[in-house]
Amino acid sequence: MKDLLRTSDLSTADVELLLDTAAEFAIKPFLAKTALANRTVAIYMTKPSTRTRLASETAVAHLGGTPIFIRGDELQIGRGETIADTARIISGYAAALIIRTFKQSDVDELGINSTIPVINGLTDEDHPTQLLADWVTIREVFGKNISGRKFTYVGDGNNMAHAWLTMGAIMGAHVVVATPGGRYAPSESAINQALSIASKTNAKIEILTDPEAAAKDASVLYTDVWMSMGDPEIERAEKLKALAPFSVTPRLMELTTKDSIFMHCLPAHRGEEVAPEVIDGERSVIWREAFHRRTTIQALLYHLVRGELSGNTY
Repeated sequence: MKDLLRTSDLSTADVELLLDTAAEFAIKPFLAKTALANRTVAIYMTKPSTRTRLASETAVAHLGGTPIFIRGDELQIGRGETIADTARIISGYAAALIIRTFKQSDVDELGINSTIPVINGLTDEDHPTQLLADWVTIREVFGKNISGRKFTYVGDGNNMAHAWLTMGAIMGAHVVVATPGGRYAPSESAINQALSIASKTNAKIEILTDPEAAAKDASVLYTDVWMSMGDPEIERAEKLKALAPFSVTPRLMELTTKDSIFMHCLPAHRGEEVAPEVIDGERSVIWREAFHRRTTIQALLYHLVRGELSGNTY
C-alpha cells in the first residue's frame, strides 16, 4: 500500500497497526525521531485548517523531517499545470505528500502519478486521518473489546458520516448514522461500500432518520458541523432547519449508555449541532481526539514511508 487516499484503502490489520503505533507515539512522541531525518514532507492545503495543519507539521518534525506547507495559491496548478505534472515534481523533492482539498478525484490523481506516499488529509467525500484519531480515542476509553457497543453519528450525511461508516465496518463494529432523509443523507455509494466491507468483518451497519433511536444505548455519540466548507450560504436556513432535530443535546445524551462519550471532529458551533453543556461537559473527549490527529498522522507517515501497510483485501 503506497497511499492513504480513502478510508477504505485500509485493512483491519493496517488500522490495528496504526492505532498501536499512534498509542506509542502518544506516550513517546520522539520514539522514531530519525525516521524522516534529512527528508521533507509536502503539506498542500486548498482548504483552511487548524488541526490537520498543526498535526501534520508536528508529526513530521517529531519524525525528524522538515514539513513544507503549501497553500492552494502557491503552486502552478492555479495557472494551468496539470495535477499529474505537479505530482511528479513533488515526488522528486519530498518523502511524502499530505493534501487537504475539495475534490476526491484530485487526491486520487495525485496518488496515481506520485512515486511517494500521498495521504488524504480531508476531501468533500472522506476524512480518513480523522477516523484514525477517533478510534485511538475510542480505544483509550473502552479498550479493544467493542463487543456489544454501539457507535453513533448524528447530523449531516457528509464526508465524516461516510468515513464513520467505512471505518466502523473495517473495525467490525456496530455503527449507526442518523441523518435527515434526502439530500442530507449519506451517499448511496458510501453506504454500499460500508455494507460490502461489513459483510466480511461481521460489522453491523444502520442508516436511520430518527436521532433518538440512533442515540439509544450508544457508547459514542458523534457529530460534525452542519455547514461544511463549500456549502452554499444561501442554503443555510434550510439546512439548519432540517438538521435541528439532530442536535446533540443533554436529552439526547441521556439516551446513551452510562459510560458513553461525546465526540466531534471540530471546529464546533455550540448551540447548533451540539449544546455547550455537552461539548464542554465531562463526557466530551474532543480535546483528546484533536491531540490524536498528530499521533495518527505520525503513525501513517512512519509506516507508509517504510512500506509496512498492506492495504485492504475487501
